Amino acid sequence: MRAEDPEDVEPGTAAIEWGSDALAELLSQLGLRYVALVPGSSYRGLHDSLVNYGGNRDPQMLVCLHEEHAIAIAHGYAKVTGRPMAAAVHSNVGLMHATMAIYNAYCDRVPMLVIGATGPVDAAQRRPWIDWIHTSTDQGALIRAYSKWDDQPASVEAALESLASAYSITRAAPSAPTYVCLDVSLQEQPLAMPPEIPDVRRDASPRSHGPDQKAVSTTLEYLGEARRPLFLLGRLGRDEEDWNRRVALAERYGALVVSDLKNGAVFPTGHPLHPNPPGIFLPAASAELIRSADLILSLDWIDLAGTIATAAHGGQPVPARIVSCTTDSALRNGWSKDSFGREPVDLSVPADPDLLVRALLESDAPAKPGEWSAQAASPASSGSSSGPDIFMSDLAGALRDALAGAPASLIRIPLGWDGADLEASHPLDYLGQDGGAGIGSGPGMAVGAALALEGSGRLPVAVLGDGDFLMGGTAIWTAAHYRLPLLILVANNSFYYNDVVHQERIAQRRQRPTRNAWIGQAISDPDPDLPALARSLGWQAADSVRERSALPAALAAAVAAARSGQCVLVDVRVRPDGYAALGG
Repeated sequence: MRAEDPEDVEPGTAAIEWGSDALAELLSQLGLRYVALVPGSSYRGLHDSLVNYGGNRDPQMLVCLHEEHAIAIAHGYAKVTGRPMAAAVHSNVGLMHATMAIYNAYCDRVPMLVIGATGPVDAAQRRPWIDWIHTSTDQGALIRAYSKWDDQPASVEAALESLASAYSITRAAPSAPTYVCLDVSLQEQPLAMPPEIPDVRRDASPRSHGPDQKAVSTTLEYLGEARRPLFLLGRLGRDEEDWNRRVALAERYGALVVSDLKNGAVFPTGHPLHPNPPGIFLPAASAELIRSADLILSLDWIDLAGTIATAAHGGQPVPARIVSCTTDSALRNGWSKDSFGREPVDLSVPADPDLLVRALLESDAPAKPGEWSAQAASPASSGSSSGPDIFMSDLAGALRDALAGAPASLIRIPLGWDGADLEASHPLDYLGQDGGAGIGSGPGMAVGAALALEGSGRLPVAVLGDGDFLMGGTAIWTAAHYRLPLLILVANNSFYYNDVVHQERIAQRRQRPTRNAWIGQAISDPDPDLPALARSLGWQAADSVRERSALPAALAAAVAAARSGQCVLVDVRVRPDGYAALGG
């Protein structure tokens, strides 16, 4: 990765002379390697300290072209590592830019320290015009409904305590972004003597907690009595040992497993106990498994009530016993409805789901193979034909062939990607979606994941829709600037196609012409030149791939270039119809 070293600065040798120097020292002691940012005058003091006190090391600044990208990069980094990265946003205007990305990170339950700032709270110190419009009362109120904790300290000493608390709080399960707003005046305050820096390195507190013995014994009792146990695996960690424990627990009880494309890989998709491909929405074959199960163990499954009671049982009574293990209730509030409906559970276990799996495996309860006779569902065709057009399944198959033989991480996939085309045998094989289901997060999250994967031997690969890429595409400049190897494929159908499907459904319901569904949806006339845009941002990008026969060679060349350390984009023109996964 490219380093940007300041001149005449040796990290760790400068004296703490200003309020922001003390803050930079604390950020270093917290172990934060990076801070993604768009420069802003409201934290010019901290910016100077990160460079001329800290030497632009731990944290190193990553320059971004939009605050939403800065947050998305921290989000992608946390998806890989499980650890928080810092992101800095300028005053109220930067925070307003960042809000959608913060909401994504909140819904995805990832840790992140967001550092904000404000013009002088003391009105007597404000410059005319600019300091007034960039100062707000209670700035954290902008994101309080979808962040875990926020503060606006009024002194250097209080700011040190606040940043230390924010870092600890965001790491504790359930994770979500925290926000600390720093008055420009306290950053620029000269210090007569250095303040005491909180000793954050002594904190060995656990970041998540396991189940109590009663919950473990009751779950074991239910598993022992079940004939057709089913595991719903949701938001779980990237630890490989925890992955292996999930497999071992399913095998011990002969439990079938359902996973979800909204989350990263949590179970090997090719395992016999994972009979159906995952989906963004619940596949019919998986709904049938839910209806047939006599015990359902949910491990932080997203929207358990909607999945079981509505999608699978159509509002009818649910006969199966249900155990739900999640810490998510700690984040529920009245504004955000991402807590979903009331879960129809027999046992609620407020604990880290992977710690419940460990506890169940450590018990001396005998194995009791289930009595399932379910067969794997036949993967649905995504609409391939023998002509020159490229369907999403063609893109998936060609990418799989191009990546064969060396590890890669599939960072993102578009909504039209069929779960049958996902092959996952490791927790980093697939990283999941963005949490908030908006548009524009994919490029930034791809850069953040590439940052976290640097040096791992895994090639970071993101497959993005054209709408997603166009909305957030300038985020990729940061990858080029810092020399982060990354491959992005754009599945370009020249539409906001999910909404085309919605308009067709509405027209059918109202007995109106479906042929008009494209109006207000097309991204064409003129066609955005995505390769030219990528090249202007420092990326390699050949001409768009428009025929299936050209796809294997184009992807093979792109993979080879990315593995050699390049940033590479391939614009693939795909057919907008035949998407098996649409339904949102």
